[in-house]
Amino acid sequence: MIYRNWLKRAIDLLLALMLFIFLSPIFLVLVVTLSLYHKGTPFFSQSRPGMDNIPFKILKFKTMLDLVNEDGNPLSDSERITGFGRIIRKSSLDEIPQLINVLKGDMSLIGPRPLLDDYLKLYSSVQSRRHEVRPGVTGWAQVNGRNAISWDTKLKLDVWYVDNMTFLLDLRILFQTLINVLAGKGVSQKGHVSMGRFEGSREG
Repeated sequence: MIYRNWLKRAIDLLLALMLFIFLSPIFLVLVVTLSLYHKGTPFFSQSRPGMDNIPFKILKFKTMLDLVNEDGNPLSDSERITGFGRIIRKSSLDEIPQLINVLKGDMSLIGPRPLLDDYLKLYSSVQSRRHEVRPGVTGWAQVNGRNAISWDTKLKLDVWYVDNMTFLLDLRILFQTLINVLAGKGVSQKGHVSMGRFEGSREG
């Protein structure tokens, strides 16, 4: 309980600050490059549910164009993502701005990934327990398949993490994430740039 209640947050602050300083040259290069590439803001910001379902604005580097169809609805991810955006996603560099979310307290370095607000009403009572902790930049589901596994499996892994959170588990996830990022493992699900939408649990 000591780790869950306060030590985890202290480690998050220390590591996030160190990582942000270390990655600041890459951060600045991407800010400038994406500002020119997209002729505007280099960041993507969107409301996501955090711990206890409290919404916050997640930050990412922008990897898609703002293209819409004749009805004004956004085109599919595969139609909007840029060549440069694919490279940034594959290397997970688009996640760097989330270190700011960690420093602000919106997120943790390790935890269930923050998903869309629309999904809240689709979760089962068990799946909704993923919001009992801060969402993470990476998590147990990410090192066990990331976007290449089914939604039911991913959400089951998220809840398992909530019940089994320890310092050693977080350390394991952190190192496995580094290995997966270097290998470009599990970035996308077949037929999608990242992962298809969650349509509700098949397990009830």
